[in-house]
Amino acid sequence: MAQITYDQFEKVDIRVGKITEVEDFPEARKPAYKLWIDFGSLGVKKSSARITRLYSKENLMGRLILAVVNFPPRQIANFMSEVLVLGVVLDDDEVVLIRPDEDVPPGGKIG
Repeated sequence: MAQITYDQFEKVDIRVGKITEVEDFPEARKPAYKLWIDFGSLGVKKSSARITRLYSKENLMGRLILAVVNFPPRQIANFMSEVLVLGVVLDDDEVVLIRPDEDVPPGGKIG
């Protein structure tokens, strides 16, 4: 695996977000949800997430997550995904979300 410098790592802006809205995303090629995530002073950002097998819409509401907020937006079907929600990819390609283990305010920067 290629190594990066600490300066390169510092350029990745990872923030805490709180999921405020979840919708099914039937237009996506693989099963996914549309997420609206509150990042505090950064505002609400949208993301597409392929997490439908491990998470219901109901248990995602209000959940804190970690996301990269400084990637360029990406068009996924008819939806513009603005942030990359972070998770651990399992052997079967399912994703387990990464989240803080304490209640922290949305927008907090990981560093």
